[in-house]
Amino acid sequence: MPVPPFDVVGVGLNATDTLILVPHFPAYAGKAPFEEDTLSPGGQIASAMVTCARLGLRVKYVGTVGDDERGRIQMESLRGEGINLDHLQVRPGCANQSAYILVDRSTGERTVLWRRPEGLRLDPAEITPELIGSARLVHIDGHDTPAVERAARLARRAGIPVSVDVDTVYHGFDQVLPYVDYLVASSEFPEQWTNERDPFRALEMIQNEYHLRVAAMTLGAHGALARADGRFWYSPAFVVNCVDTTGAGDVFHGAFCYAVLQQMPLAEALDFSNALAALNCTALGARGGIRGAAEARALMGRAERRSHPDFQARAARK
Repeated sequence: MPVPPFDVVGVGLNATDTLILVPHFPAYAGKAPFEEDTLSPGGQIASAMVTCARLGLRVKYVGTVGDDERGRIQMESLRGEGINLDHLQVRPGCANQSAYILVDRSTGERTVLWRRPEGLRLDPAEITPELIGSARLVHIDGHDTPAVERAARLARRAGIPVSVDVDTVYHGFDQVLPYVDYLVASSEFPEQWTNERDPFRALEMIQNEYHLRVAAMTLGAHGALARADGRFWYSPAFVVNCVDTTGAGDVFHGAFCYAVLQQMPLAEALDFSNALAALNCTALGARGGIRGAAEARALMGRAERRSHPDFQARAARK
């Protein structure tokens, strides 16, 4: 069989962020000075694709941008990473998705306010078998649900694995999950989806219902938890000098896509993804600290880990 021209095709969101750096989060209804503000490209799928490109993969991004300054910043960033943009659509007269991100310098934690105009919605008819068939792996989010459902369904028909990044419950997402192989959700999603507060039980329920190869969740400062082959795997987070947590989850997903294509064992894949996510937190912006595989492995070999004792103990038993 011919080798597909791309290792990863990403279908989903991008955003251009305004980062606002403050010494501390202000009190509710309070007032506080900020230290600096800057425009910076980000977005779930776009940032994951940049991570894949930095790791040496051949990458294509499918999505939409506005024709404003924020859209141009996003396109220039993706093009500068060598990502194929043949199916990135510029929507005339439409602003790009934007976010205003308040970053607390004392902790690196952030609060995000975002807006995406309706004119950026991706039409399912624009997702063709040829486009999806050009990849070894397809990575999606959940926002434009009909479009990503079509991408996942076409990938399943072609025998191409699908990875999904989902952080909230989207209407119609039950039509996407049957075609997903690798679910890596936010810590909130499994409970929201199943109404089961126990994350171990919630992941097991989702995996069993949709026959996922891997059902996983990121845990922020505590790492990641995954279920595969009838057992759980827990990977503690790496301790770094945290400047900004923006984009850490997106980088985790890009690294996980790479790990899948490299056929890493799950424990190694989680550690590798955690390491790249941690490194990204050492600089400002959604893509400010994306590093390569060598830097991730160096961190894996030397860094202190931050383990959640309950997750560690329960995963060891199951």
